[in-house]
Amino acid sequence: MALPPPARIAVAIALGAVGVFVAVHLAMVFLHIAPSNTLSRQHGEVVEEYVYPEFEQNWKLFAPNPLQQNVAVHARAEVRKPDGATETTGWVDLTAMDVEEIRGNLFPSHTAQNELRRAWDFFTGSHDDRHQPNGVRGELSEEYLKRIVMLRFGPELNGGEITRVQVRSATTPVASPPWSDESTSTETTYQELPWWSVDRTDVPEGE
Repeated sequence: MALPPPARIAVAIALGAVGVFVAVHLAMVFLHIAPSNTLSRQHGEVVEEYVYPEFEQNWKLFAPNPLQQNVAVHARAEVRKPDGATETTGWVDLTAMDVEEIRGNLFPSHTAQNELRRAWDFFTGSHDDRHQPNGVRGELSEEYLKRIVMLRFGPELNGGEITRVQVRSATTPVASPPWSDESTSTETTYQELPWWSVDRTDVPEGE
C-alpha cells in the first residue's frame, strides 16, 4: 500500500539525513587515513575531533612485530569524606574487570573488549615521555580516559565524594614459549600518571 504524502515526505527527509551523515562520516574517515593533503591540513583539528576516539583506524593486527606484552590499566581515587577527611583508595584493576566480563561470554560487548584498551592506546599515542599532551589530541585523550574511570567508579566511593583520580599501567612481558631459547623477564613494571582533579560533571547524567 502506498504511503500517504506526509509519510513519504517524512521518509524522504529521514533518508536524506542518513545519506548526509554517511557522506560526512566517510569523508572524515577518508581525510583521516589519506596522505596529507590540502583539505586534511586545513581542517585537521575538525577531522581529529570527529574521528577520535571512537572511529580511529588501527593497523596493529598487521604489524611486523606484534605486541608481546600484557598491559593492564589500573586506577585509584582520592575521596573526601563528609567530615572533611580524605582517603586514598587502593588500586583497582579496570582491565581485569573487562576480562572477567569477556571470559566465558559468547557475545561480549564492544565496550568491554575495546573501550579501555583503545583509550589507553589513544592516551599513550598522544603524549610524550613526560605525560605531556601533544596538542588537541592529547587533551582529548585525557578527558576520555578520565571519563571512563569516573564511569567505572561513579561520583562517590567508600562513603565519600571522589575529588581526584590517578591512572597507571601495569606492563607484563609475555613469557617465551617452552621451545624457545630466548629468556624473557616477566616482571611487571608500572607507569603512573599524574593525579587528575574531577567533579560530578565528569560523570554523564543518568550514569
